[in-house]
Amino acid sequence: MSHIIVASFTPKPGRRDALRAAFLAAVPQVHAEPGCERYSVQEDEEGFVFLERWESEEAMATHEKGAAFTEMMAAVGDDLAGPPGVRILSPLPAGDPAKGQL
Repeated sequence: MSHIIVASFTPKPGRRDALRAAFLAAVPQVHAEPGCERYSVQEDEEGFVFLERWESEEAMATHEKGAAFTEMMAAVGDDLAGPPGVRILSPLPAGDPAKGQL
């Protein structure tokens, strides 16, 4: 069963562009990681939201210790208004799988 992560990041004033650049640089590296089924970053007026899907808990744990994630977090640490908001979700299949699941 896949595991879903929703992570939100709020930039300090004037630091949005730095976060965007670091996040966009990390995405291709994460896409190449074993077990990455989806890794997508969105932007709104408050900041950035990652929608992730990993094939297993082990894949999530490996990602969190991997170079792409640790380097990204090191690059943005001083630019964040606070700690990221992270939620780990378990999907509830319902309806059309193509529309009802990430």
